[in-house]
Amino acid sequence: MQRIFKGLLIGLFLLSTYSCTKTDNQPGPNAGFQGRLLDVTNGKNNFSTETGGVQIKLEELSWSETPTPQYIPSKPDGTFEDTKLFSGHYRVTPVNGAFWPVDPVELDINGLTTHDFELTPYLKITNFSHRLSGDTLIMEFKLAAPVTEGLPTIIDAQPFVNITPYVGAGATISQYTNPPDQSKPNKIDINSNWDDSIAQKTYVMKVPDLKHGRTFYARVGVRVNDSYKQFNYSDVVEVQVP
Repeated sequence: MQRIFKGLLIGLFLLSTYSCTKTDNQPGPNAGFQGRLLDVTNGKNNFSTETGGVQIKLEELSWSETPTPQYIPSKPDGTFEDTKLFSGHYRVTPVNGAFWPVDPVELDINGLTTHDFELTPYLKITNFSHRLSGDTLIMEFKLAAPVTEGLPTIIDAQPFVNITPYVGAGATISQYTNPPDQSKPNKIDINSNWDDSIAQKTYVMKVPDLKHGRTFYARVGVRVNDSYKQFNYSDVVEVQVP
């Protein structure tokens, strides 16, 4: 009986080993998808974002009527690319960003397919300027709303500082956004619906205690109270601290 039991175990082991070493004959990914996110309020220049600040949602309709979505994260320069996709018919939608919702498009992705998307940001940072006072970075700006009707409540504006040009909410030195000697983050609370007083106001953001002899990269972001709470950004500026 014991010999029979051992024989069964050996047989199961060999069977499982064989099944694990079978050759995968399924073809691999054979297509790619790339494009630009265009800001319709800025001469269709690239949308100002950060790594993953926008997600390109892909649903492969040729595979299923209710496919599991996959996502391509945006690059900081407002482009996106994924070269490891399967050819097929897709529904594609930019999501999870600081812009008004856009309608999905359906298209065939074969080979390397290119498609651009036009986005309208919730808010624009205008009249942006910066200066250095000692070791304190001072950034001034105003806000504009391309579309005011139905605009979600504006939450706040925050500074972001890094030692590389890749700077934003996902890439910032925490001590400058959340100073250790303060009881709350370094930000400007707005918590208001859009009105003319917001458009007329000049906001001043200060980032103190930058390390001397270093080069930093900084920008300002402002967000609204939608589902994603992502930031609309200013340009990135280089700051050299003597």
